[in-house]
Amino acid sequence: MRKLQTDLSIYEKFDFKYPPVGVKFLETRPEGIEQLDKELSFCEMLKEAQQRGKPFYFSKENETCLGSAVLGMEDLPVFAEAGQIGIKLEIFQEPRANSSLYQQLPTLPRGIVNYVALATLDKLTFEPDVFILTASTTQAEIVLRAMCYSTGVIRESKTTGVLGCAWLYVYPYRSGKVNYTPTGLAFGMRSKEVFEEGWILISIPYHWLPTITQNLKEMKWVLPSYTEGREKFLEREKVNIDELKKISENA
Repeated sequence: MRKLQTDLSIYEKFDFKYPPVGVKFLETRPEGIEQLDKELSFCEMLKEAQQRGKPFYFSKENETCLGSAVLGMEDLPVFAEAGQIGIKLEIFQEPRANSSLYQQLPTLPRGIVNYVALATLDKLTFEPDVFILTASTTQAEIVLRAMCYSTGVIRESKTTGVLGCAWLYVYPYRSGKVNYTPTGLAFGMRSKEVFEEGWILISIPYHWLPTITQNLKEMKWVLPSYTEGREKFLEREKVNIDELKKISENA
């Protein structure tokens, strides 16, 4: 694994309740990191990393749900792709609805990822493929604004009611797009009580990590407009617009 070179210390300034986690997808077994000593579903690995206190990796033997299929470690069971699980769990009206989801699900090609390493920010020694934040709404606004600060890019959130792990880990990695979703919307994470509802999970792929990190160092985190109150904001907004109109008219 390539050693961590990106300075991510700016994220310590947020004082997140749950620490950020770096994720690495690997074909070969990583050296210097212990294998997980229990079985969990893919969606639970983030919480395990935050609570564990030291890096770990897992393989398909550690994964108990369909996450190993999402990662391409094994084939998706036919009964799952046929939409039968969603019927048994009363999530979907008919198998066709559940089955349709699998045709759009982001997955990794078979066999290229055999191990996944996770480490919290304070123990992160490798360049992450995906950097995941568990943020409050206020913290999430700052991070997402940092994404747009120098680029003007449109924010997008993509997920499905089941297999939220695919959108949390694989979609950002394959698409190169930042993804975010509130906790409490994904069936598996909600049923397994991974997080209490109301947090914002933000997945930053390596494509975006340098830009967001640099913008966080440069931009103002708390904007005056957020703290001055409605009336003062409206007053200042009117003054600014009037000034800009005059400049435009005299151009």
